[in-house]
Amino acid sequence: MTLDWEHRFESDAPIYMQVSKENLVFHLSEHSGDCTPGCKVFVNVKELDSLFQEITSRPYKYNKPTIELAPWGDRCFTVIDPFSNKVLFNEPAAT
Repeated sequence: MTLDWEHRFESDAPIYMQVSKENLVFHLSEHSGDCTPGCKVFVNVKELDSLFQEITSRPYKYNKPTIELAPWGDRCFTVIDPFSNKVLFNEPAAT
């Protein structure tokens, strides 16, 4: 993802930022009360295998996702950030 912008009210204040990759945009906040750690976001994607290769090629040793067959019949994998938030990337099965 690309860091689009970040904002702090003061140099030691919590950060609020936007990151994106193509048409997927996340707003991320360290401000108390903005969100709850442990949230889950569901993202439908095309070309799951190439996205999986890109993500797993990164040297991040704490998260090793695997592609799974979901109970609803789609292929997916989940990425977990350091605050236990989850992003589930889902490739819908051909219908």
